[in-house]
Amino acid sequence: MKKIGTDLLITMANPPLKNGVVVLDDNGLVLDVYRVQDKRSEADIQWYPGVIVPGMINAHCHLELSHLKDKIESGTGLLHFIGQVVQMRHFEQEEIQAAIVHADKEMYDAGIVAVGDISNSTDTLAMKEKSGMYYHTFVEMFDLLQDFMTDQSFEQYKAVWEAFHTAKNQSKSASPHAGYSVSRALFQKINSLNGDRQTTVTMHNQEMKEEDALFENKSGGLLEFYASLDLSLDHFKLTGKSALQSVLPAMDAHHRTVLVHNTYTTAEDVSFAEGWGEVYWASCPNANLYIENRLPDYNMLREQGATVCLGTDSLCSNWQLSIVEEMKTLYKFNSYIPLMDILQWATINGAKALGISDKYGTIEKGKSPGLVHLNMNWEHPKSLLDMQDYGRLD
Repeated sequence: MKKIGTDLLITMANPPLKNGVVVLDDNGLVLDVYRVQDKRSEADIQWYPGVIVPGMINAHCHLELSHLKDKIESGTGLLHFIGQVVQMRHFEQEEIQAAIVHADKEMYDAGIVAVGDISNSTDTLAMKEKSGMYYHTFVEMFDLLQDFMTDQSFEQYKAVWEAFHTAKNQSKSASPHAGYSVSRALFQKINSLNGDRQTTVTMHNQEMKEEDALFENKSGGLLEFYASLDLSLDHFKLTGKSALQSVLPAMDAHHRTVLVHNTYTTAEDVSFAEGWGEVYWASCPNANLYIENRLPDYNMLREQGATVCLGTDSLCSNWQLSIVEEMKTLYKFNSYIPLMDILQWATINGAKALGISDKYGTIEKGKSPGLVHLNMNWEHPKSLLDMQDYGRLD
C-alpha cells in the first residue's frame, strides 16, 4: 500500500481537493481518497508538487503505422497524405515491430492507460499481449466503395479480427474506415460481425471537405483520387446530405460510436448524430494540424453538448504520442476552453467512449485509473503550455 499526495488532486469524479491524497494497493487499486490540512501531517505520504489527475485515455491511435514517423510530409492535405502512406510498403517486419514496441512505451511513459487502436493487420498483436496498457482494437475495414471488392476485403479483415484476443486487458470490434471508403454491403457485414453484444465502434469522419462534396453533389478531389487508383465511382449515388448524415444510419446505433477528427463537422451534423445514438467525438489536434492544418470547431461542439474525447492518431501524422501534448495544443489555440473541460476530454470521456469507465477515467474507490503527475501551477493554466515534466506515477 502507498499514499500519494499533491497540491491539487483532480479526481474527475468530485470537486478538486487541495492537499489531496490517494491511497493505492500494490496493484494500483484506489483504496481511499481524502485531503489533509498540511502535507507534513502524515509522514508516509509521497508528495508531488503540482497536480495529479487520472490516467489519460487515447481514444484514437494507429499504432501499426509507428515505423512511418518523420517519413510523411506535413500540411499536404488528407488525400495526398493517404497516397504517401499507401506507397510506403518497403519496411521489414523487424523494423515495424521495433517501432510498435517503442511507441507503446512512449504512450505508457506519457501517462496513457488505455488506447483505442486502429488495426488493419495483426502487426500489433504480440505487443498488445504484453503491454501495460488496456487496448481496444478497432479492426478497420474498407472496400473503396467497390462492390466487387466487398467479400474479399471482409474476409481479409475478418481474419485479423479473429486473431485478436479479448483478454483481461483487451477488447475488440470491427469498424468501418470512413464513409467515403466503405460500401453499404460492407457496413452490413461489419454490423453482423459485431453482433448483438454492445461494444464500441469507430469511423473517421469529415476529416476533409472532399468527403462532404462527394455525398452532397458528387464532386471534389475524391473522384480524382479514385480515378488515380483506376476505380470508378460511376455507380455512386449522391445523397444531397453531408457525409455523416449520409452514412451514419448504415451503422449500428446499438453500439457506442466514436467519430474521429470531425474537422468539417457542422452543428447540424452533431444534432443529427446525437439524435441517432450514443456518439463520442474524438479529436486529434496535432494530427489535424499535421495533415490538414485545420482544427475542428470546438466552440460549436461544446455548444451542441457533444461528448469530446482525445486521441493522438499515428506517429506518421503526429510528432509524438501524448495526450498531454494534445491538451497543450488545444489550450494554445483555444484558450477559451476551460482546462477542466479539456481534462474531462482526456480522461473520463475517453473511458466512457471505450466502455471502460468502471475502471478508468476517475480517481475513486474501487477503480484502478492510474495516476498522472502534471508539474504545473494550476492557478495559472498557461503554465500547461510550458510544462515539460509530466508522466505516470504508478
